[in-house]
This record gives sequence, C-alpha cells and structure tokens, in this order.
Amino acid sequence: MATAIVQTTGEPTVLLRSSLRRSESKRQLKAFALVLPLLLFLIVTFVLPIGRMMVNAVHDDTLLRLMPNTTTALADWSEEDLPGEEVYSALAMDLTNARERRTLGQIASRVNLDLPGTGSQVTSSARKVSTLTAGPYKAAFIQIDPLWGRKEIWGLLMRGGSGFTASYLLRSLDFQYDAESNVVATPPETSIFRGAFVRTLGISLGVTFATLLLGFPLAYLLATLPPRSSNLLMIMVVLPFWTSMLVRTVAWVVLLQHNGIVNQVLVGLNILSEPADLIFNRFATVVAMTQIQLPFTLLPIYSVMKTIPPSHMRAARSLGGGPFYSFWRVYFPQTLPGIAAGCLLTFILCLGYYITPALVGGPSDQMVGYYIANYTNKQLNWGLASALSAILLMATLVLYYVFNKLVGVDRLRVG
Repeated sequence: MATAIVQTTGEPTVLLRSSLRRSESKRQLKAFALVLPLLLFLIVTFVLPIGRMMVNAVHDDTLLRLMPNTTTALADWSEEDLPGEEVYSALAMDLTNARERRTLGQIASRVNLDLPGTGSQVTSSARKVSTLTAGPYKAAFIQIDPLWGRKEIWGLLMRGGSGFTASYLLRSLDFQYDAESNVVATPPETSIFRGAFVRTLGISLGVTFATLLLGFPLAYLLATLPPRSSNLLMIMVVLPFWTSMLVRTVAWVVLLQHNGIVNQVLVGLNILSEPADLIFNRFATVVAMTQIQLPFTLLPIYSVMKTIPPSHMRAARSLGGGPFYSFWRVYFPQTLPGIAAGCLLTFILCLGYYITPALVGGPSDQMVGYYIANYTNKQLNWGLASALSAILLMATLVLYYVFNKLVGVDRLRVG
C-alpha cells in the first residue's frame, strides 16, 4: 500500500519536472532566436574580418603557387653554398612560365618585400632568361644579374616553400632574415615601424593624460551642479558627437593655421610677436585628438561620480578631515573605476587614429594607422597591413589583460 502511494505521488512530480524542462528549453530557444541576428551580424562584420586579418599576417603562398619547381628543388638545399644546377634550371622554368602567365609582377613584389630593391632585378632576369635556349643555367643567371649569386635570395625562395611566413610580422617590427636565414634587425636607414609604434604609444598616452586632466574636473563639476545646469553643460559635452571626426579635424586646421584665429588672438594680445607654427606638427595632433577624445574619458568618470553619495564627503568632513584630505582619501578612490574605464577607452581608440594625424600632423607625426591605410589602399600589401593591425590588436589585448588584473572588468563603468 505504501509503495503504491509513493508511485502515485511520484508520477506527478516527474511530469511536472519534464514540463518545466520543456518550458525552459522553449524559453531558451526563443531567447537564442532573438539574439541570433545580432550574433550573425557580429560574426560577419567583426569576427570573420579579424580572423582573416590574423591569417593574412602569417600566410603567404605567392612563391609556393607561382614558383613550384624552384621551391620544391630548394627543399633539400643545405644553405652552406649556392644551390646546384638543378635549382637554377627550375628557376628558369618558373620565371619563363610566370612571364607567359603574367604573374611575374606578383613574384617581384613578394621578393621586393624581403629584399627591397630586388623586384626590378627579378623582372629583368625573367626577360633575359627567356632568350636562353639551354643550360648551364647557374653561370648564366649569375652573369645576367649578381642577385642570383647571393644566398639571401635563395633563402627567401626556400622559405617560400611554406604557405606560412613570419616575414610580415618581422618586417612590422623592423626585423628581417639575413643570408643564413637568421633574424636580424633591419638597418637603421630603413627602419620605420618601431619608431611608428613608439610614436603611436607616446601620442596615445599623451592624449589620454590630457583628456584625464581636462575631463576629471569637468566631470566633478557636472556631477555636483544642480540638474538644470549640469544638463545644459552635458549637452555641450556631447554636442561634438553630432558632427563627424573629419569635420572637427578640419576645423582645427582652420583654427591653428598660420593666419588662423588662434594665432591672430595671440598676436593681438601681444603674447606672440609673430604667428607661431601651430599646425602640421605634434602639438596640433595632440590638441585635435584631445578635443575629439575628451567626451570618451569624461562620460565614464561622470557616470561613476553620479553614483557616489554626497553624504560620504560630509561624513569625512564631520570626522575632522580637511577638504583636500577628504576628497583624496574618500571621494577620489571611488572614482577609480570610471577613470580606468575612460582612460582605457580613450587609449585604445587613439591607437587606431589615422584621419587626425594625417590632416593636422607633420610627416614625423604619422601613427601606425597611416601605414596600415597606405599598405591597404596604395601599395596593396595586405600581408604587411594585416601584420601591423595584428600587433595593434595584441597590444590592445595585453592592455585589457592588465586592466582586468589591476582594476577588474566587472568594475568597468562606461555610462
């Protein structure tokens, strides 16, 4: 009788649990269906392009596809001396085929990336080798151009036997392969990217610090003023978002030019005896970027300050703390999550700046974004552009990791 009662009371419980599980599954399925369009949008517009960029930074099968005979013949090369006759014969066959198929330009561009200035030599050698009727090819190639008597070119062609390469990443950090395929520093006269990265980091840090100095007092003022006044000031803070970055940057060109408003005011007030060079230099770059980035630093700080109860400062003052001591020991520590969030956002955005330095900066003020755009749009070297972008991405991820360790992402407040 007891067993029958247990079974009778147990069946409704099982049915109820099953019904709850089905209901929960349907709810989760509906929720997933609602976020699926956004998920697909992020995958197509964000994840896939970044993934493709990362692959392009380390993948290049140009020589493997266009010079298959040479790369295969070099597989057993010892690198102690110049390759044998069979390798030169394979080279003659590949260059002749490339000239007929109109792919010689791709080979020359790829060789010129690792050995600057040798692309034209490859093209010229292909034209001359087509007149040869028979071997031996080794002596003929060296006579056509001394390039083929250097081990550097053969080391490059041997590394081209793999579809993956470290050349783009090395070049992005001003490193290269020597004649023995060892990684060495690029000569100072051709090193540009390390200086560009240092300049990018320096400008980004300077702009971040400037926006913090300007944004923190203004955020405190907005957080402590009556709502009517603070709302009016907040409209003025976010007003620049209604215009594009290009328009705001061009406005600074007008303001800072030799006969611009700023110089006219400074000369009119007798602060300067003649107009100063305020445009097309580092000063103009930092000023313009600071004005553009100020709201991105200010708004997270302001949002955190609005959550700090005024009673904290009154309690500190009532316990004997002076105005500065109470602010520094009680109020300021509570604003650190907003400061960290604003500075992190501004610094990351500054790393990728291109338009502003290009318009108001000088030749020595261009950041990494300029080189990425140049290799993407003008030189069509997607591998090097992807490598530069990948390094910036890695720097951003490292910064995010450090931020998470020091502050904690769970304390991030941006609005």
